[in-house]
Amino acid sequence: MAAHSTSGADARGSTDFSNGSGDVLRGRDMLCFSHDWSGDPLSKTHLMRLLARDNRILWVNSIGYRAPSASGRDLKRAIEKLKAAAQPVREVEKNIFVLNPLAIPAYGVKGMQALNRQLLRLQVRAAMRRLRFSRPINWVFNPAAAVVAGALGEDVLIYYCVDEYTAFSGVAQQSLIDLERGLLRKADLVVVSADRLLQSKQKENPRTHLVRHGVNFAHFKTALDPETKVPAEIANLPRPILGYFGLMADDWFDVDLMVHVAKRFSQGSVVLLGKVTMDLSRLTALPNVHLLGRKPYEALPGYCKGFDVGVLPFPISEVTLNANPLKVREYLAAGLPVVSTAIPEVEVLNLCRIGRDADGFANEIEAALADPGPTAERSASMAGESWDAKLDEIRGHVAALRR
Repeated sequence: MAAHSTSGADARGSTDFSNGSGDVLRGRDMLCFSHDWSGDPLSKTHLMRLLARDNRILWVNSIGYRAPSASGRDLKRAIEKLKAAAQPVREVEKNIFVLNPLAIPAYGVKGMQALNRQLLRLQVRAAMRRLRFSRPINWVFNPAAAVVAGALGEDVLIYYCVDEYTAFSGVAQQSLIDLERGLLRKADLVVVSADRLLQSKQKENPRTHLVRHGVNFAHFKTALDPETKVPAEIANLPRPILGYFGLMADDWFDVDLMVHVAKRFSQGSVVLLGKVTMDLSRLTALPNVHLLGRKPYEALPGYCKGFDVGVLPFPISEVTLNANPLKVREYLAAGLPVVSTAIPEVEVLNLCRIGRDADGFANEIEAALADPGPTAERSASMAGESWDAKLDEIRGHVAALRR
């Protein structure tokens, strides 16, 4: 265990990791530094919901790793963050409590890390006292939280790395590299979701393990249920319907590629669901492109039922080469054929068509349309990839810490 860890019993008890993994990660207080709880459900959300069955979770909303700009969107977000910070900790689901911390995402500015360390420590410690948390297991999904990780009386510190954050546009790169390096070195356990992340992070911490993403299989397979309705806004669109859901941002969405696809399949429809933080005007100017906004997670299987093909138009970059796109497993669990750009963690599944350039991507969509829409066989390929199974993998790695 790392130097920050403590020992001895307390009112909530300590897991005996030496007796196998069955009881590990049960009956504990836990911290989770992640994205905002109100955002789309990501790997962190699924895992914490499972852990909340047997543990109490203090979810710390995003403290940001990008320096804010003077844009209207960033100013609006800053105002929202200030308002949220004035709200008390609230229980959003059974055993999941959300804290809206106040922090200043300007890590490249001299003295800002020290200020954020003090700010965050005071706020998180106060929330822990209110909830009577003690000796928590700290799950850090956001490397910016390295400023305070290890200073909260943690019993175990886990860095769960799902992206190469230091490659994101708009970050203070060297400052984030330094923060993450320190976090890697003091973490008791590092979990990564992609092989490329494993190769880079294990250089700093030999207790680094690859656990690829799971999927909410039971949820997405309902795309195959007769009673699941295709939403009216896409039910009568011209076929084929090429569907995408998720964030549309510069790091994650290739506009040029999707313009090419929309023109190639001009007789059909391109349906885009999700939050937009980039300029899509060249794409949305095309008459067969339908930008329908962010949809509730509960509604996604219905949209999948209406899609003929699920697409993953990630640009190829250091960010996406390290990513393990959850939506691919969700498309597959819904039974859809999937066409993706050449992302290693998609290729390793050996279940998707891969387009290596714009024409190749469109050609793979054409091939996928030979067997369009949800099928039970494609859905069944994800039956063993549940988040419960992934959590069992993680329990094993945590159990090994004290053997």
